[in-house]
Amino acid sequence: MSENAVNKVSKQGNKPSQDDIKRVKALGCLWDKRTDDVFNVRVITKNGKITADEMQSITEAAKRFGTGEIAMTTRLTLEIQGVHYEDIDSIIEFLADRGLETGGTGALVRPVVSCKGTTCQYGLIDTYSLSEKMHERFYKGFHNTPLPHKFKIAVGGCPNNCVKPNLNDLGIVGQRVPKFDLSKCRGCKVCQIEKNCPVKAASVKDGKVNLDGDVCTSCGRCKNKCPFGVTEEYTNGYKIYIGGRWGKKFAHGKPLVKLFTDENEVLDTVEKAILLFKDEGEKGERFADTVNRLGFEYVEEKLIK
Repeated sequence: MSENAVNKVSKQGNKPSQDDIKRVKALGCLWDKRTDDVFNVRVITKNGKITADEMQSITEAAKRFGTGEIAMTTRLTLEIQGVHYEDIDSIIEFLADRGLETGGTGALVRPVVSCKGTTCQYGLIDTYSLSEKMHERFYKGFHNTPLPHKFKIAVGGCPNNCVKPNLNDLGIVGQRVPKFDLSKCRGCKVCQIEKNCPVKAASVKDGKVNLDGDVCTSCGRCKNKCPFGVTEEYTNGYKIYIGGRWGKKFAHGKPLVKLFTDENEVLDTVEKAILLFKDEGEKGERFADTVNRLGFEYVEEKLIK
């Protein structure tokens, strides 16, 4: 930390009350408990993406009101470090004038996280486009809708799970489900489908390539790998996981049985999940707890049917 940053943090103002701390936490300003009156101010991004002009404004705010340091959270928001309580209203106003908002805390839908999606060689869906729609519809659209607990959403472009969709309250994973045309299979000694499958779900048995559906992750790596056309046809879609979590308690989300092929249906299903959590969740429990208490089959039927 620079000498200027140290001086800014060490400056002591009036110690805020617990009500003050709670008030500004709801605005995305988190108290640094090593100090009396210093906060880190959380600036919302759309799945980690900001423009150069927005970054310049955040940088200016960090220099003017904080220590000049900026940290990134695990949810891909930015935190301006070392803002004194007396400067919180000013920094929020400064950011708002430049089209930026603070927040990302509380028992609400949290900012959506996504991977790089189609800019990654393995991406199967446009994660940025989908997560931006979710940001508008759910993070902003449900911003005044209190829930039993926080609700986290992650969008992964493929089964590599880089942003851990299955460890979020609701996760979406891009899929490419193979439809093998075994009439074209020649039982090659070196099967290109088997060779290119990263999870070893494909293997040649009795002169034909076989796929173990319980092992296959629908990553699409075998697409067009067969020179004789066995792997030309696929169904592109989305797998939705519900009831994941990490932290003090850990749970793998379970996938809904349906492969979703329409983006609007995906969005509608996410909304159903949030509303079910709002209406049937109990105060203080995470969505994973709600799913376990109500039963996965019950929740799945609510979301699909």
